[in-house]
Amino acid sequence: MCGIAGFTHFAGNMGDKVALKKMGDSIYHRGPDAGGEYLDEHVGLAHCRLAIIDLSDAGIQPMTSHDGKYIIVFNGEIYNFQALRAELSATGYPFKTHTDTEVILALYATEGENLLNKINGMFAFALWDTTTQKLMIARDRMGKKPLYYLQTDTQFAFASEIKAILTLPDVPRDIRLDAVYDFFAYQYVPDPKSIFTHIHKLPPGHYMTVDAKGIEITQYWDVSFKHTSTASEVELTEKLRELATHCTKQRMVSDVPLGAFLSGGVDSSGVVAMMAINSDTPVKTCTIGFDDEKYNETEFAKEVADKYHTEHHEFTVHQNVADNLEKIVGYFDEPFADPSLVPTFFVSELARQQVTVAIAGDGGDEVFAGYEKYTTDATENSLRNKFPKVLRKHLFPKLADFLALSNATIWRKGKSLLTSLSQEPAMGFYTTNSQIDDRQWQKLAKQDVKEKLGDYHPSKITIDAYEKSDGPDHLAKILYTDMKTYLPGGILVKVDRMSMANSLEVRAPLLDREVVEFAATLSSNMKFKNGEKKHILKEAFKPMLPDGILYRKKMGFSVPLASWFRHEIKELAKRHLIDQAQGLKSIFNHDYIQTLWHEHQNGSADHSALLWSMLMYEMWWVKYS
Repeated sequence: MCGIAGFTHFAGNMGDKVALKKMGDSIYHRGPDAGGEYLDEHVGLAHCRLAIIDLSDAGIQPMTSHDGKYIIVFNGEIYNFQALRAELSATGYPFKTHTDTEVILALYATEGENLLNKINGMFAFALWDTTTQKLMIARDRMGKKPLYYLQTDTQFAFASEIKAILTLPDVPRDIRLDAVYDFFAYQYVPDPKSIFTHIHKLPPGHYMTVDAKGIEITQYWDVSFKHTSTASEVELTEKLRELATHCTKQRMVSDVPLGAFLSGGVDSSGVVAMMAINSDTPVKTCTIGFDDEKYNETEFAKEVADKYHTEHHEFTVHQNVADNLEKIVGYFDEPFADPSLVPTFFVSELARQQVTVAIAGDGGDEVFAGYEKYTTDATENSLRNKFPKVLRKHLFPKLADFLALSNATIWRKGKSLLTSLSQEPAMGFYTTNSQIDDRQWQKLAKQDVKEKLGDYHPSKITIDAYEKSDGPDHLAKILYTDMKTYLPGGILVKVDRMSMANSLEVRAPLLDREVVEFAATLSSNMKFKNGEKKHILKEAFKPMLPDGILYRKKMGFSVPLASWFRHEIKELAKRHLIDQAQGLKSIFNHDYIQTLWHEHQNGSADHSALLWSMLMYEMWWVKYS
């Protein structure tokens, strides 16, 4: 795992090797083992390396092809590189290293941009073709690895993290107002936007080419739900078990110490089980816990650790939150408000003390329908279909307005549910996902902000993805939507930044291309069956895990946020939200922020989710604006 950065001189001179080194140094945490730069009259490339495969100096980047025609900087892992290397060696390609990086160079020589259809892994890379004077930049299918780029009339640059781009001189830092609205709705800024007007994300499953004529972006992959398998559930369960085991074994290839995140949930427990079954030595497992038992899953993690005799490590989050929050948030170069970023940082820090690579269960919920929100309208027996449309359309909004008068959390959840059910499916799914409703936004946002936004609404992100899906039913469409929005914009950003902050590589077998494409062929009834979420995945893991792990109530990787604002981070939050609030005051009515703060402190309401989003925005603004 590594960090990459660079620029072109096609639109204007972006800098020299000193500028490249500065870009690389800013993301040194992504690759502390080695670094290097390449510069010619057209492009500059920078790389910082976290050595995982082939630890020799031969793996140092930027890497040049044997004939000197192609130069690459690469971040990620290609899991089928050994088979590809064997094929290419048979044709006479003269490999100099045992790295997956060189396999990409070799493939480009024979396949060009079509190489993306052959590699399977998590990646972001930039490859300079000296013969065509064209730079190819690509990102993996699911968005595991990040890629940001700056584009103005006179500038083009790219990097694994925005902070590297911001080291260059004269980079505009104009804040994109619709992205601010998106952030407060979703807790992250969705692709392809960033919080900065002139910096963008290359979407997952896309590549771009850059030359003297400009840039061109092409989608090379998408997941289709169009074709549903007719095989029996028994056959498909066995196939899934074999596929998940194969993908896990692929991710156990490493020349450095390897372990796993173990939360005690279905996905991470299943991954640990598959690792243990295929390992000759005890698997190293790491778990994070909390003092508040409502959020503590360590007992379930220990049950799995004991069953498979893992080398288990635990860490409990105590007073460390306030002491470390500013440092942790600093690794996100734009506002990001998933509260589980905190335990993700600590579990990554704990894991890095033992290993360099950790395998995780990320993706199980989005690929196999594991979230509670899917139960609202996932199947024919869902709440949406239990009530007549005329009732949902006319009565539910009135009931929602009535419940909105209360600050009680349970009534606000009821209000959100009723609002969602009263709307068309795509908009209803947005309402289910949104962290701020229109009423709150109208109270918070300043008048000039609302005027500048015009008729823009963040629901467009959800609705566009939903309508693009070719799924045969609503569950298929919302799973596709989450795979295109929440997964790459939220979950994978959190894991990448928090793991790489600790120079730790995280691999996710349940997000393998083959697993995702196979899951898309499964009927929705196999994922959500008789009220049971992730049904077929649990069936696949059944021979490996006890029922107490498979069928217990899902807790999620949550934190005691309401309590934190009243205790652990109260003073830190008050300083940013009430005493200073520089960034927030430019977009929000500060009087209303104070009202929310006081209601939360006196216990008359739980505004922790919205307060957390505001705190994350303000802390980002102080560091990066």
